[in-house]
Amino acid sequence: MRGLRENGYVEGQNVAFVERTYRLGDADDLRAAAHQLVTQEVDVILAVGTLAALAAKRATDVIPIVASTMADPVADGLVASLARPGGNVTGNTFIGPELGPKRLQILKEAVPAATRFAALQHPRVYSERTMQDMVAEMEEKARGLRIGLRIFDASGPDELDSAFEAMAEWQAEALVTFPSPMFYENYRRLVDLSARHRLPTIFVFREAVDAGGLMCYGADLPDLARLAAKYVAKILQGTKPDDLPVEQPTKFEFIINLKTANALGLTMPPTLLTGADEVIE
Repeated sequence: MRGLRENGYVEGQNVAFVERTYRLGDADDLRAAAHQLVTQEVDVILAVGTLAALAAKRATDVIPIVASTMADPVADGLVASLARPGGNVTGNTFIGPELGPKRLQILKEAVPAATRFAALQHPRVYSERTMQDMVAEMEEKARGLRIGLRIFDASGPDELDSAFEAMAEWQAEALVTFPSPMFYENYRRLVDLSARHRLPTIFVFREAVDAGGLMCYGADLPDLARLAAKYVAKILQGTKPDDLPVEQPTKFEFIINLKTANALGLTMPPTLLTGADEVIE
C-alpha cells in the first residue's frame, strides 16, 4: 500500500496485511469478514466505506478501525463527532458540504435548456438521516435553479434497467447520481444505460468518465486512501483513534469526457472546460 510505504511501513519487513473481502450487498458475508479479522487479533482494521466500517465496529469496540470514504459517520453512528470520534473508529469521509448540489449546478450548466432532471439513489445504503440530508440539499438546489427534480431508486443491479425506463417515461433530460458502492461496482452498466437513453449524466467518481460517462465531480478517492494509510501508520505508532479527527475531503476531481459530449450533441460551455481538472478528448 503506497500510503503506508510513504509512512515507513513495508509489507514483509515491518508490517503484515490480512485481507478479507466480501460480496457486495451480502450482509452476512460482510459480517463474517469483519469477525474473521477480529478473531485474528489484528492491530488495526482498515475498512473501506460506511458498510464495512459499521460491520467492523459491530465486531469490535477494542481494535482501532480506520475507515476510508465513509458517508456521514456521525449520522451513521460511527463516531460521536468529526473532531472527537469518541471510540475506536476514525478515518475520512468522501461527502463534503454541498457536493450533491454542486453536481446539479454543473449539470445544469452543461445542459442549460433542460428543465427535467432525474437523480438516481440507492435507498438505505446509508443512514436515514444521511439519505434525507442528501436529498434535501439536492431539492433545495433544484428550487434555486428553477428546475424539476425527481428521485428514482435502484436498490440493486437488477433494478437499474427499470429505473432508467422510469426516467424515460418521465421524460428526464439529464441525470445526477448519488453516491453508492453499488453504483461504483456497476459504473459500466450505468454508463451504458445513460448512453442508450441519451441521458447526460454526472457521476460521483472518475472511473465512469474514463468508461465513457459524460462528467464526474467528487472527492479524490486515491487521496482519501493515502490519508487513511497515514492514520493507520499513526495508530501503529501508538496514537489512539479518538485523537485523530475524521477528515473531510479537500481535493476534488471535475472531469469531462468531450467525446461523450459530442456524441450527445452537447456544446460544453468554455467555463466548464476551463474549470475541469481533466478533459478527455
